Amino acid sequence: MKKSALKPVKNILVTGAHGQLGEEIKRHCQKEGRVLVFTDHTDLDITDVRAINSFFEKYTFDCCINAAAYTAVDKAEEDVEKAFLVNAKAPEALAGICKEYDCQLIHISTDFVFDGKTSVPYQEEDATAPLSVYGKSKREGEQAVMATHPGAWIFRTSWLYSTQGSNFVKTMLRLGKEKEQLGVIADQIGTPTYAKDLALLLDRALDISKEEGVPGGVYHFSNEGVASWYDFAHAIFEYSGTKVQLLPINTLQYPTPATRPNYSVMDKTKVKETFRISIRHWREALNECINQLLKS
Repeated sequence: MKKSALKPVKNILVTGAHGQLGEEIKRHCQKEGRVLVFTDHTDLDITDVRAINSFFEKYTFDCCINAAAYTAVDKAEEDVEKAFLVNAKAPEALAGICKEYDCQLIHISTDFVFDGKTSVPYQEEDATAPLSVYGKSKREGEQAVMATHPGAWIFRTSWLYSTQGSNFVKTMLRLGKEKEQLGVIADQIGTPTYAKDLALLLDRALDISKEEGVPGGVYHFSNEGVASWYDFAHAIFEYSGTKVQLLPINTLQYPTPATRPNYSVMDKTKVKETFRISIRHWREALNECINQLLKS
């Protein structure tokens, strides 16, 4: 028996429970009337179709948030098979099971699906042309999800950080204590995103999905504003009171195994209008995160 499209979203499966986003979902998406089930790879192997199917036979879910991903961008250049298994094959398997069980799927993707050869914020329908194995695996995951479960929502995000796990903010804070001088790339432009703010969008998405039928498809979400990694680092040191000589360098001075897009700012008009949200500037969000880190 099919569920009504307006049935309240009560039972929610969250994969990637111990990642940055998973931890923020724990903090900001738990409400009265909702039951969130958090899993990591030890609880549920999302690369195993039979394991997913068994999980859905055991529990009833109205929605699945796939926050699990292979995110080691440089390591993925060598670990190609695993990157595609986790970022492409697993989302496809989840999408198929969610479709079969009439379960809404929310899948998290990345700005790295773009090649960065523009200077205008990317819209959802713009052509993708990833430069790295990571980006290619995430694009394949997007394509598989939409082909398998057209009603799914895909939220592309960028430069994610939080108080949890490993990320650029925590790395800069550590290096700022260890070094007197630090060079950071100034010719790659994007937008930092506080994982808390992405979790709050997901909270809103879960609320709005029981009010009206929101079309499936891709949505862009990051904090507002633009920055280079140098700008991002400068703000981190400013807000944390860290004294370090920061030097702008270009990509050629800091070669990495994976090629990153030089420009990956995303237009967020669609997500703001569809989910009726406002988005704060990345500097405001970063300041809050740093304050939390300093308290702890």
